[in-house]
Amino acid sequence: MLAGAGALWWWLADSSPVQAPPGTMPATLPRAAGSGPVAATVGAGESSPQALLTPGLRDALEALLHAAGPTSDPQALKETLAALVAQHFPPALAHSALALARRYVDYRVALGQLKPPSDPLDPDALRAAMAQLRTLQLQHFSAEEYDALFGAQLQLDQYTLARMDIERQPHLSTAQRQQALAEAEALLPPTARADRAAAIAHMDAARQTAAFDAQGIDDATRLAQRSALYGTEAAERMARLDHEERDWHARLEQYRQAQAQGLDDGGLQQLRGKLFTPQEQLRIDAALALRAQQGQAAR
Repeated sequence: MLAGAGALWWWLADSSPVQAPPGTMPATLPRAAGSGPVAATVGAGESSPQALLTPGLRDALEALLHAAGPTSDPQALKETLAALVAQHFPPALAHSALALARRYVDYRVALGQLKPPSDPLDPDALRAAMAQLRTLQLQHFSAEEYDALFGAQLQLDQYTLARMDIERQPHLSTAQRQQALAEAEALLPPTARADRAAAIAHMDAARQTAAFDAQGIDDATRLAQRSALYGTEAAERMARLDHEERDWHARLEQYRQAQAQGLDDGGLQQLRGKLFTPQEQLRIDAALALRAQQGQAAR
């Protein structure tokens, strides 16, 4: 369920390396995942900061950060953004976009310091974590900016919590549970429902991958079975993700072992720089905490 709607997006996805593709953004900003139609079209003469606040704003900022490349120095990153912002936003909005992008960098740095929920399957723990996240976001952005950047994801997260609450009510009959779930989904806007359908497909693929991992299925068999279900192109993308995931966990385990062996802070910092990109370093602590939680649950 969590994989489907992404209630843990804030400390796994948002702290991960930038996923948005590089490139110049057109005058009309793209629609962000989970959002409705673009609310405003940015014209050449529109200099109001409000013209930035379209549903594609977060995609545009992520593309700008992606183009800037990795760095461990937030100030250096901000200086690089100043040289790139005109390539990603219309000239009339470049000044406002740069000011917002600089705050977005500060937000991303602060985001890496948040701790994951104490129990990812507990709705109350998730609500507390999401409240902590929203407080952080509103420290960096106005209410209007918050809506443009995070509003669509908030709707999906709230829906996920509603589903979790319904699933945890043992007194409901199967029919009552299905009706309650349908009513919760009906509250989502149409685009969010479409995104949820796509997310369910991703969740099915994630379950298949987990089954492959548990059974020790080799790469060739995975590729063949995925190609039959999803097509060759999608199967090849999933194979690349498998490789990246294994590589990430191998590096994470190497770092965890160094911690366990009592390597000093200076040595750990040097190892972090060797094993991880600056963006990956933002999520090391959260990933290790999640690993520890999963290990305790398994016992």
